[in-house]
Amino acid sequence: MLLAALLLPFTLFADEKTAPESQLSELLSGEGDAGFEKAIEPREFEFPEDHGPHPGFRNEWWYVTGNLDGDGGRRFGFELTIFRFALTPSLPATESEWRSNQVYIAHFAVTDADRERFFAAERFSRGALGLAGAQALPFRVWIEDWEIAAVETGTPERWRLRASDPGFSVDLELASAKAPVLNGDAGLSQKSAEPGNASYYYSMTRWLTNGSLQLGDDTFRVSGLSWLDREWSTSALAADQLGWDWFALQLSDGSDLMFYNLRKLDGSQDAQSAGTWIDEEGRSLHLERDDVEVTVTDTWESPQGGVYPSAWSLRAPGQGLDLRIRPVMADQELFTTVRYWEGAVDVEGERDGRPVTGRGYVELTGYAQ
Repeated sequence: MLLAALLLPFTLFADEKTAPESQLSELLSGEGDAGFEKAIEPREFEFPEDHGPHPGFRNEWWYVTGNLDGDGGRRFGFELTIFRFALTPSLPATESEWRSNQVYIAHFAVTDADRERFFAAERFSRGALGLAGAQALPFRVWIEDWEIAAVETGTPERWRLRASDPGFSVDLELASAKAPVLNGDAGLSQKSAEPGNASYYYSMTRWLTNGSLQLGDDTFRVSGLSWLDREWSTSALAADQLGWDWFALQLSDGSDLMFYNLRKLDGSQDAQSAGTWIDEEGRSLHLERDDVEVTVTDTWESPQGGVYPSAWSLRAPGQGLDLRIRPVMADQELFTTVRYWEGAVDVEGERDGRPVTGRGYVELTGYAQ
């Protein structure tokens, strides 16, 4: 959800072997944002144009996660995220095709729940020579042969998602089952109290998904549901913010829930924590921090150090929700440029006293260095 902001400082040290060690809040300070546009007030969204890039902002991301069922009842999860970063607000005129102020980073991961295996890969590229880029019409964002691209506009929208790394790959077709939902205040998602520490943020919470998934020598026909998160910003966490827990849940009654819990350095919940409730018909409702109560009910200790939440109770009384959330497997930790946990989860519980189940994805940052 917010991971692109976490990655930004590392792009500024692209010619070094390592980035400086720092607290997350220090890495996401507002330094260096002069000249970029900022998310200050609500704006008008236009689709499909807003699926494409917004180069006036410092960072941007296309975030697709999903839960899939394969041959023989095999259960999988996947993540493909492409981040765009502008190193400078503008690029001096040049005839060189090599020169670019845009850096792209992508993360690709697959969860094999039945075999308890997790695969992850990362790529970097400059936005030059066709190596990586983003365009609005027709929509496409790519880094080498990893791509998310529109194949048909209209209702429903149809996209194709492809990514391949040695040992695992996906080739998926996505058809939108719900229209874009604007998060926050008509799409303005405030991340801390300071003006400008915000993003423009929308989600498409249900994509009917079909295609193939390959692990080693095995190829599976798969189907399921995917979720798209889209944000662009020139934003930063406040000095007292450490990380976040992000939930994207698709429930069996056709409703969906997104909620992000921003955590402070002292472990408390930040007032800007928020979410969105989407009903069966696609109607949305903004949720404030106090509208959702999340309680950690179990933890997982990474073999590499660090302790992550690993089960939750989530209550949203206004929506009649009382849910229990658990990862399909504990170890879905990514060791990319930054270290974080992002994984497929199962959901069970009640809505208005009636049983409900579901699936989703959770992202956890700031728990391990």
